[in-house]
Amino acid sequence: MQSWQLPEYVADILPTGARQLESAKEKILALFRSHGYELVHPPLLEYSDSLLTHIDSGLSLKTIRIADQLSGRQLGIRADITPQVARIDAHLLSANDGINRLCYAGPVLHARPEGFLSTREPLQVGAEFYGYAGVAADIETVGLMLDSLAVADFGGILLSLGHIGVFRALAAAAELDAAQSAALLAMMQDKDTAAVRVQTEAWGLDGMWRKAFALLPALYGGREVLAAAREKLPELSVVGRALDEIEAVCAAFPQQDVHIDLSELRVDNYHTGLLYAAYAADGHDALARGGRYDGLGGCFGRARPATGFSFDLRKFLGRLPQHERRPAIAVDAADMAEAAEAVAALRAAGEAVAVDYGVPSNSTVGSTRRLRKQDGAWVVTEQP
Repeated sequence: MQSWQLPEYVADILPTGARQLESAKEKILALFRSHGYELVHPPLLEYSDSLLTHIDSGLSLKTIRIADQLSGRQLGIRADITPQVARIDAHLLSANDGINRLCYAGPVLHARPEGFLSTREPLQVGAEFYGYAGVAADIETVGLMLDSLAVADFGGILLSLGHIGVFRALAAAAELDAAQSAALLAMMQDKDTAAVRVQTEAWGLDGMWRKAFALLPALYGGREVLAAAREKLPELSVVGRALDEIEAVCAAFPQQDVHIDLSELRVDNYHTGLLYAAYAADGHDALARGGRYDGLGGCFGRARPATGFSFDLRKFLGRLPQHERRPAIAVDAADMAEAAEAVAALRAAGEAVAVDYGVPSNSTVGSTRRLRKQDGAWVVTEQP
């Protein structure tokens, strides 16, 4: 293997793509800022316990660990920024007992890719809302997520809604233990109704609960799913509130193409309620995911209502607008000392000025502009 080769599922981004990503990131962060979200920059690595690898098995498998040569403790390279932002809200911003709106954009590193076409180094961008338990906070973040995707050309966007509270309410009422809940949750994610029926019967669950669990994988489709769920699922108050929350989000986006799936539970262990994701019309993988994760800050000393979303901005490559880069203005190396003030003024005005050393330069390929001294003044001239 050549020494310059990169690890699997890791790739460079060349100038055109890098310009597109940076431009998109600037627009998205400006959008977040216009909605009152403040930017934070958590560190790339922390002690692994602070990254919640001890409470989330999925997150733990993604996290790359190294030994800290200063303390001897185990460090983790972040695989998800959300727990870090929860730590900031709970600890560093604890003076505010009200709402904190926070956003971020930075790289994360995964020990293994999430899919065959996924990168191990996503550029995670997201927004988190702390301090308000009402569904209005979820509606705000869902709207912000949809607006964020508008920086790229994905065509029609499908908003997918679910709620982990429905499954957990049924599991609690059926008195399933943690291992049983985890096993059944995996079957739900695979939509394996036959396996759900076999397993719940093997556990000797009451017929009402066996029927309810077998029904969940079939409760998917358009907005009509909510009426079917209210009619067919057991009348549990937690289930009713969960369906009310999904209905409120649907009502908030009446023109949005919506898909409801009460067994779409692909979440991190810290999620507690409403789940949402956005899909492109021609894609199978979610462009963005989010949901409610009340109480996560309790791991850092302050449990708070919380909801938010994130996405890998690298997934937007190929869908972002092409930005024409105007070639730089060339200035002869021999003229730089005398032209320094004029060069500085051009650069301050947003122009790119590259020094011409007499060899071909990628900065000035195709350029017809050159800084020259004419009649005692430095001017930009056009040349064939």
